[in-house]
Amino acid sequence: MSVAVVRLGVGNTASVMFALERLGVVGVLTDDAERIAEADRVILPGVGAAAHTMRLLHAKGLGAALRSFARPLLGICLGQQLLFDASEEGDAVGLGLIAGRVRRFPAATQAPTPHMGWSKLQLTRDSPLSEGIRPGAYTYFVHSYVCPNGDATIATADYGAAFPAMVAQRNLFGCQFHPERSGAVGARILQNFLSLPC
Repeated sequence: MSVAVVRLGVGNTASVMFALERLGVVGVLTDDAERIAEADRVILPGVGAAAHTMRLLHAKGLGAALRSFARPLLGICLGQQLLFDASEEGDAVGLGLIAGRVRRFPAATQAPTPHMGWSKLQLTRDSPLSEGIRPGAYTYFVHSYVCPNGDATIATADYGAAFPAMVAQRNLFGCQFHPERSGAVGARILQNFLSLPC
């Protein structure tokens, strides 16, 4: 099985690669559109600004490769947000694979942004990505923007208000948290992704 991890020069790629190695999978860190298109799985990691990251994707010719990818694709943190139509962050146009606009966390004294730390998952519907994950399991978040709630939401977390923590639609999957930094729970989610049929 070939797993392409999209290289953009930003984000959490090293920890994603180590997490795959711990699961016995050697990922390929690449910004080559052809290699991404030919992979069995693609992981789109991301830490940073949406508009800047989309510019990098387009400069490397990766936007079209990701939009046309028909096998399992996992977006992590900003990578999940980029699956949507657009983001308030830099007024970015996303990949447009899931309907909706990413918005900044509402300002709240009791929940300052960025949201950094461990929060509980509440599963909202069954998905192969969350198989074996118990309700209330903790995962690690670092983010200031949240995806819209909708049909793609499969789990939420709470930080001042509930927000989508995991999404799934067709071959597309996303985690707003960092599974590669979320211990045994994150490892199970990554293993679930790697076990999805092509």
